[in-house]
Amino acid sequence: MDVHVSLVGRQDLSGEIYRQLRRAILDLRLKPGEPLPPTRELARRLSVSRTTVTVAYDRLIAEGFVQSRVGAGTFVSGGAARTARTTRAESGPLPHGSLRPRAVWDGITVPTPFDPPATFEFRGGLPDAALFPQEKWRRLMWRVLRADASVVGTYAHPAGHPDLRAAIARHIAVARGVAATMEDITITSGTQQALDVLARVLLQPGDMVAVEDPGYSPPRRLFQSLGLRIVGVPVDQDGLVVDALPRRARMVYVTPSHQYPLGVSLSLPRRHALLAWAERNDAAIIEDDYDSEFRFGGRPIEPLQTLDAAGRVVYVGSFSKTLLPALRLGFILAPPSLRAAVQKAKFVTDWHTSMLAQTTLAAFIEQGAFARHIRKARGVYAKRHELITRIVRRELGDLLELLPSDAGLHVAAVTRRLSAEQVAKAVQRAAAAGVGVHPLERFAVGTTAMAGVVIGYGSIQTAAIAEGLQRLRSCLEDLA
Repeated sequence: MDVHVSLVGRQDLSGEIYRQLRRAILDLRLKPGEPLPPTRELARRLSVSRTTVTVAYDRLIAEGFVQSRVGAGTFVSGGAARTARTTRAESGPLPHGSLRPRAVWDGITVPTPFDPPATFEFRGGLPDAALFPQEKWRRLMWRVLRADASVVGTYAHPAGHPDLRAAIARHIAVARGVAATMEDITITSGTQQALDVLARVLLQPGDMVAVEDPGYSPPRRLFQSLGLRIVGVPVDQDGLVVDALPRRARMVYVTPSHQYPLGVSLSLPRRHALLAWAERNDAAIIEDDYDSEFRFGGRPIEPLQTLDAAGRVVYVGSFSKTLLPALRLGFILAPPSLRAAVQKAKFVTDWHTSMLAQTTLAAFIEQGAFARHIRKARGVYAKRHELITRIVRRELGDLLELLPSDAGLHVAAVTRRLSAEQVAKAVQRAAAAGVGVHPLERFAVGTTAMAGVVIGYGSIQTAAIAEGLQRLRSCLEDLA
């Protein structure tokens, strides 16, 4: 491994080489067993005599930091790690420094909700990774690399690969009835980046953004980090309560197909009311078509985008739930008035999303593999949805009331006798019993939290559902 040594402006050259190598060893940048550069090579790189380097090495050998092996070279000694740990412990923690982040970052935590996974994993937000056709994906990725390595080896247009943009436009036209062309689509690294791009394009610091309450928290944290004012708008059995929207809101973020976390759909009258509100108040609507591919009953309601005649709706989608979150692939369907700005914002954010992932997904969609995967996954999730709703109503009905939901990868239930605080304690007990489940209170925007749980079925095997729900019942019953 090349080690950095700088002698610019230094006088005691041999001493400087010794001190900088010693510091690299104590900081564990050079680990036990790793070789130092040969004296002749390091002398050449530093433009000094070989003797100057040899003197530094001899001093390190004498102090036990390195050892020389005849015919092999010079290596960091095994005792150096113990010396490094002792030195760190004696010197205490590193100084904080004078730089400080903005206060908004104090209220944001980096989540690790799925590490480690629970034995009975009911936490929402994950699809079943076992359903992902990994072998098919690998073959397509290898084919992309063999066909034209230049596609994935150079910088590309921020809007994304033309083949993927065209494939997505065709997919949402067939699956959701959304009329779009390739030019309307910009590829993003998931929904979160799509929202970041749109907030940069549409809003200024201090502008107000309306979000669902309860609602998905990462977008809310994102908007706060950009200096935007957040206001929560209540959700009932018909979705977002449009009459509660503040007139000063410049943007509304909604999940109308399958509201997260309550699972309800925005009714058609509410959709028309929301569009009318946006027109009256010169506001934008960000439609996150979350979980729309997995519908198990009822008549699908048209996306807001298909009802929008004034160009107020920006349609956002991702492949995190349909394929894998780790792929980090999503898209923005923007009205013509925003296309250029969206592409510019994507450019200044990260230039473009991984071209290897984009070209592979384009082939995956075009060859019909994505449609086949959706059909297979929908069947599996439908069985889990039916089993969970049946067990909850039959065996937990005295404790939980399910909210109506015919789509997605989770259901929500409010408690009949427990407070939000008691539910939080029950969830902690459930975690100790191997059951992972989210309390509804974690999604509250305001100070009033709903008492209930979100039961996901994307990443739990069907055979484990009954036992997991029985364990959850025991934990809730103990506090009822």
